[in-house]
Amino acid sequence: MNPVLNISTYLFTPLPDAAALRDVLHERAVNAGLKGTILIAEEGINMFLAGGADEVRGFIAELKQDARFASLEPKESWSDQQPFRKMLVKVKNEIIRMNMPTIRPASGRAPAVTPETLRRWLEAGHDDAGRPVVTLDTRNDFEVDEGTFDNAIDWRITKFTEFPDALRANKAEFEGKTVVSFCTGGIRCEKAAILMQNEGIDNVYQLEGGILKYFELTDGSHYSGGCFVFDRREALGVDLSSVPRMHSETPAAVADESK
Repeated sequence: MNPVLNISTYLFTPLPDAAALRDVLHERAVNAGLKGTILIAEEGINMFLAGGADEVRGFIAELKQDARFASLEPKESWSDQQPFRKMLVKVKNEIIRMNMPTIRPASGRAPAVTPETLRRWLEAGHDDAGRPVVTLDTRNDFEVDEGTFDNAIDWRITKFTEFPDALRANKAEFEGKTVVSFCTGGIRCEKAAILMQNEGIDNVYQLEGGILKYFELTDGSHYSGGCFVFDRREALGVDLSSVPRMHSETPAAVADESK
């Protein structure tokens, strides 16, 4: 068994003390021998950590003793080597930057669809009400190039801040359809689905847990290629193990683009 446990998790929860949390979380993570990145902002927390299984799970268990983090649900995968070089904890304006301050998932999420349900809909070609189902990739173009759902809508955005304008230019194509937004681990489609609702698009869902949870809970049907991840593994396959990338070029300014 690969000895390094990798987790990704995020939660939109009000953190007015984000700046004070930075040093506390950094000290805990370093003391546990963990490496990775934790982003914290007033809107919540976003984490990618790797280390020994007991240490990683112990860190999360201690964090969840704070009621604000009690509903964290990390997605797990394994590797034979530590995929991160250092332990970073950063305070940001947003844990995933959209530049839309009115989009606040902590105040109410858009409806979510489970991976199992999405697989069933894609197999049938429609949702339970008989509407055609389309998937919308909210990731950056170079991530999409590594793999995506079959026939997914891809607007070739280069950063998530471009998503609102792309949506407004293309939202007519969703009329009469059920649209499921997705990303690597769920964080981007949280904001994307709320924005779509606010823009008057009906029948909008987000994929619960993103691509990684889809890989974990289904056989990966209707998805082709790998899933880009922001660490030295670079891409994961349906079995959540590292796979060779289809494209070796990655834009330099990707440090804060997350799952």
